[in-house]
Amino acid sequence: MTKYPYMKLSFLCPVSDQQINAPVARFNALFTLLILLLFFYIHNLFLIVFLAIDFALRANDMSEYSPLALLSRFIVKSFGIKPKMQNAGPKLFAAKIGYFLCILIIVLGIFRLYTAAQVSAGILGLFSFLEAAFGFCMACYIYPHIYKLTYKEPFKE
Repeated sequence: MTKYPYMKLSFLCPVSDQQINAPVARFNALFTLLILLLFFYIHNLFLIVFLAIDFALRANDMSEYSPLALLSRFIVKSFGIKPKMQNAGPKLFAAKIGYFLCILIIVLGIFRLYTAAQVSAGILGLFSFLEAAFGFCMACYIYPHIYKLTYKEPFKE
């Protein structure tokens, strides 16, 4: 018997005791998408290195040092966009996915596997686009599958 029989795996999402401003997260995703579009155009891995560092800062709850988060907070404040607070857990997990994908893109680029690097960047770009345009966090849909693989006693739906 599972420890949490009332939880459906399809609704499982990472939870944190912290809150995040949703418009700031959406601007982070927009800037990530713009940097990825620039990467597709000029094929410079230093853009992905910058994104990897930024994702690492956000994934480790150090967004006060993240250039993209700082810029996003400045824009939200400057335009007087009302804060919409939500749980930070999914966004922290999404930053970890972004970090992983950036490292994967860098490694693939170093080994001159450019098509695979472009596909990985495309996946990250798609995730960023969905968050920026619709507020749709793909991390909440990936998390249950990773949880199912790593949890010692898998959920039964």
